[in-house]
Amino acid sequence: MIAALLITLRETLEASLVVGIILAYLNKTKNKKHGRFVWFGVLMGVLVSVVLAYVFERYLGGFEGAKEQIYEGITMLVATVLLTWMILWMLRQRQHLKGNIEGKVSAHIEGDHPWGLFFLTFVSVVREGIETVIFLKAVTLQSGGEGTFSGALLGILLAILISFLLFKGVARFPLRKFFTFTSVLLILFAAGLFAHAVHEFQEAYVLPIFIEHIWDLNSILDENASFGALLKGLFGYNGNPSLLEVLSYLAYLVVISVSWRLIDQKK
Repeated sequence: MIAALLITLRETLEASLVVGIILAYLNKTKNKKHGRFVWFGVLMGVLVSVVLAYVFERYLGGFEGAKEQIYEGITMLVATVLLTWMILWMLRQRQHLKGNIEGKVSAHIEGDHPWGLFFLTFVSVVREGIETVIFLKAVTLQSGGEGTFSGALLGILLAILISFLLFKGVARFPLRKFFTFTSVLLILFAAGLFAHAVHEFQEAYVLPIFIEHIWDLNSILDENASFGALLKGLFGYNGNPSLLEVLSYLAYLVVISVSWRLIDQKK
């Protein structure tokens, strides 16, 4: 539940910020009349995301044996790549995001291309929607799906509330700290996804096992019970991981930590 909440909170807030920046700029430049194109882009982006979620859930999966494990491994691997890209992209853009969006909006207004505002909004919303669908599917595969829907819905509602209060000036919210904190949590979540993908590929005999269990902590902290299940769903905890799983987890953390540091050094 917490992993789903974190993902939808982050993704919805990112989309809401883009929409809010566009609407605020239109209001500031006395172009509120073009707001309908923005809201139409939001509506279509949400509808496409919902349709994609239905297709993804209805028609993908249902394999048996090794094919099912390979499918789950690929889904988790794709989610890991997208999560990593999202985190690093946000790190690079966070200082210039508002200026870049306002520049695009200004270009569409000056060129008398209001439909450009629709596509700008639509692409922003549907991108977050596609990422959310894949991330939530990966969460379901990793944790079994318990509480995923309620967590995802709560995250969306919280993001909408925060965005509304921000743009109405009712509350101040430390967005920079929020995105840094959630990025760290998502990095740990992605590392767990990556390790779990390796586990699925090992189960399908696509990857070698080497050492099947380098330790077994399930007698102390069972991965399928209470707190252990929470850690499994959020951080990919495995009570009895293989050597390759542990190495994959650590390697991912090293690579993304170095990437984060390099991005910070360029600023």
